[in-house]
Amino acid sequence: MTHDGVIVAAPSTGSGKTTVTLGLLRAFARRGVEVRPAKVGPDYIDPRFHEAACGQTSVNLDGWAMRPALVAELARDVASAADLAVVEGVMGLFDGAQQTGTLGNGTTADIARFTGWPVILVVDCSGLAQSVAPLVEGFRRFDPGVRIAGAILNKAGGPRHWDMLREALEPSGLPVFGVLPRDGQIELPSRHLGLVQAEEHADLDARLSRAADLVETHCDLEAIRSAAGALACPGDAAGGAQLPPLGQRIAVADDVAFRFVYPHQLAGWRNAGAEIVPFSPLADQAPDANADVVFLPGGYPELHAGRLAAAQAFADGIRQAAAREVSIYGECGGYMVLGQGLVDAENNRHRMLGLLDLETSFAERGLHLGYRDIEAVGSFAAGAAGSRFRGHEFHYASVLREEGASLFRRREDGSHMGLRRGPVAGSFAHLIDVADQ
Repeated sequence: MTHDGVIVAAPSTGSGKTTVTLGLLRAFARRGVEVRPAKVGPDYIDPRFHEAACGQTSVNLDGWAMRPALVAELARDVASAADLAVVEGVMGLFDGAQQTGTLGNGTTADIARFTGWPVILVVDCSGLAQSVAPLVEGFRRFDPGVRIAGAILNKAGGPRHWDMLREALEPSGLPVFGVLPRDGQIELPSRHLGLVQAEEHADLDARLSRAADLVETHCDLEAIRSAAGALACPGDAAGGAQLPPLGQRIAVADDVAFRFVYPHQLAGWRNAGAEIVPFSPLADQAPDANADVVFLPGGYPELHAGRLAAAQAFADGIRQAAAREVSIYGECGGYMVLGQGLVDAENNRHRMLGLLDLETSFAERGLHLGYRDIEAVGSFAAGAAGSRFRGHEFHYASVLREEGASLFRRREDGSHMGLRRGPVAGSFAHLIDVADQ
């Protein structure tokens, strides 16, 4: 193993980097290449598509929320098991948060600079001809620390358009690894938090195979593999402890309503000696009675609110755990389920667990998006009062009522978020890593 990798990035979101990444993953896997995927930034959905494409777990590399040691550790884990690591970027190559994080602003460029892996730039050429040249050249020269190895020209028209694009880029000497035609049959549908989840597509395998067919037909896979570079994280970025386990025996809600948990977190907890016991609220399963912690991750409870409200064994099990002083922790969607009620998009109110004084609504939607640097106001499953974390918030729920003791204080402005009551706690923040104190 050579720790070689490439990063699939784009000038802007919507350029097709997810489709290209999925096509590359499956195409290389078909050829017997030991390929491993990763995703830049805080994303729970795209990595599941990566796994479906190549059969390997995809991890997140977050240059804002993760300490450099954790980014290095995860990158090495991916690369050490692979002939080739294929990393999907986030948004545009240089797009990120306004505030500075551990490695920068959370951009794809931050990860490219830190790992040393070269970038393949996926360009939406549907409205471009000769102008593709200054666009690509600008990205190529903008940051000397980010090496663009070549381009894939996406959503091109017919052969005449393909020739125009190649001729425009020829003087630059930048390799064009492929020109992909428009193909609406491989586009994946979206909903309010991103793509519809991988397990909800009955025809997913056919879509992934079609993406691989497209890439194999129109891209030079050997040139792409040859362009990959060795992992070059700084020598002082040694591996370190991840987010500590919430407990010794952790009951984790796991179904299409509660799917937003990072694989590296579960793996880190297991490596630290914790036992993970999954259960399905949608199947009306109660959490393990011997668990010392119950974790309700984020997901899409708003799409399944009626079924959750009717899941009596689930509700009784959670309430009994709270009565036994078992720590219960919910993030985002899990936080909403811990509340009194959830109003769905059709303005129907559904009774939730009633363990926190919280009412939320999707009938009155508003976007809440951004990284969070937070400090625990009181003790909860993940840490004592004063513990610092970095995380991310992304939801459309409106808060109708949120009353009680706060769980976190946001360090950037001193505002409070989340609630805690006895052994029960939660917030809209997805915790990604501990922060340096």
